[in-house]
Amino acid sequence: MQRIQLSARDAEFVAEQLSSGVYETVDAVVAAGLELLRERDDAELRQFIQEGLDDVEAGRVHTYENAEDLLADIKRGLIDAHQP
Repeated sequence: MQRIQLSARDAEFVAEQLSSGVYETVDAVVAAGLELLRERDDAELRQFIQEGLDDVEAGRVHTYENAEDLLADIKRGLIDAHQP
């Protein structure tokens, strides 16, 4: 296991988690934090997928004859993933 360097604030938080009995080890605190990050990332990905499915269902799609045409639009900046 690699060692990690924590800020004073984070080290204090970990110590509080241990002293309160919420977690028994530093490894358990870190594992819980990593699990929350995974869950957040998964939820964000599911949201992006749902937005894409909603766009398809609403007809907000563009069909390309080939990959070159798609690439040309991307290069011209006609496709912006952040626009509704």
